[in-house]
Amino acid sequence: MAEAPIDIEALENEGDIAADYIEGLLDIADFDGDIDMDVEGDRAMVSVVGGTLDELIGEDGEVLEALQELTRLAVHRATGERSRLMLDIGGYREGRRKELFQVGAEAAQKVKETGDAYELEPMTPFERKVVHDAVAAAGLRSESEGEEPNRYVVVHPAP
Repeated sequence: MAEAPIDIEALENEGDIAADYIEGLLDIADFDGDIDMDVEGDRAMVSVVGGTLDELIGEDGEVLEALQELTRLAVHRATGERSRLMLDIGGYREGRRKELFQVGAEAAQKVKETGDAYELEPMTPFERKVVHDAVAAAGLRSESEGEEPNRYVVVHPAP
C-alpha cells in the first residue's frame, strides 16, 4: 500500500495556526521570543527562540510538553485534523535529541556486549522516538512498553 503524499500546504497551515497561538500565549505571559516555522518530514515544526524562556520549558521539559499539547489542540480546533506538530523552545528539544541519541547508542552497545535486553527509564513520546531511531541506527530492535506516563524503551539483542 502506497503512503499518502505529504500535504506541505496543510502542514504550513498548521504551523501558521500554531505560531499565532504561541504568539498569543507569549503576549499574555509577557515573554519575548521570535517564532520560526518549518516543515520537517511529515510534521510542522514551530520554534520559539530568544529571550529567557526557561520558564516555558520547565523541569525536564514538562511545561514545553504541556504547551505542545495545548498548541496541538488549538490546531485541531481550527482544522478539525489531528496534529503531530512539534514545538521547541529555546533549542531544548534539539539539545535533548542529541543527548537521547547518545543514550540510545549507549544502550544498543550494552545490549551488543551482553546479549541481554536492556530497559531504559520512562520517557515522553518524543524522547522514545529519538532513542528508537538511535537503536535502529545501531542495527538493533527496540520497543516501547508500559503505560503513559511510565512508558519506556526496551532494547533487544539482534536475533
